[in-house]
Amino acid sequence: MTERLKEDQPIFQQIAELIETNIIENELKANDRIPSTNEFAKHYQINPATAAKGINLLVDQHIIFKKRGVGMFVTEEAKQIVLKKRKDQFYDQYVKPMLQEAERIELKEEQLSTWIKEAFQNGNESNKLN
Repeated sequence: MTERLKEDQPIFQQIAELIETNIIENELKANDRIPSTNEFAKHYQINPATAAKGINLLVDQHIIFKKRGVGMFVTEEAKQIVLKKRKDQFYDQYVKPMLQEAERIELKEEQLSTWIKEAFQNGNESNKLN
């Protein structure tokens, strides 16, 4: 829990995304306990209800579950759920707009594919147009 909260996004969403990121980066694994709402509230100096709202989003998505009197824990399928969710978001936020712009500027699929392959080979460094 070292990240700082951003101004441009609701805090409860940031809490949920922080937990999701910890799951996909294997900092939290299946059956690991997540910080309590009070721990989040104290660390980020936010209202515990705000932290609870973010955590409840993840409960609703079956990413975490509650053990009464013990705490909140990562589900067995959490990583797969979060990866699918993030991949879908990536497609909607980056791939679709990129393809729309490529079509507008008459960029051929082959060139776009070449640039993507080159970027992966170069460690995702930004490539310059030829």
